[in-house]
Amino acid sequence: QVQLVESGGGLVQAGGSLRLSCAASGRTFSSYTMGWFRQAPGKEREFVAAITWSGGSTNTADSVKGRVTISRDNAKNTVYLQMNNLKPEDTAVYYCAAKPSYYSSDYHGYYAYWGQGTQVTVSS
Repeated sequence: QVQLVESGGGLVQAGGSLRLSCAASGRTFSSYTMGWFRQAPGKEREFVAAITWSGGSTNTADSVKGRVTISRDNAKNTVYLQMNNLKPEDTAVYYCAAKPSYYSSDYHGYYAYWGQGTQVTVSS
């Protein structure tokens, strides 16, 4: 029903920036929330940020506030995650996900659709 494809990951030095993209297709997304999660080896999947398609309301994890901005282009069915001042602890696989908007946005279990992930590696 919904297909999500992430892109934009890569290897950067500490202090650098990356912009991740999530291209969505399959259904209309006016009632959906789009989220970004990340998971490092040996760690649990962690909420990063989320945005609603309809109103653009955002939610950002405290751990990345001030460095991460989530945005969306509804016409292109694309969600972006701009990451600045990257740190080695940001190293992880970053996943894009989608869910109906009636659940809270910071728990991965509420998301029914997931992309394949894109690797972000930050070197010191």
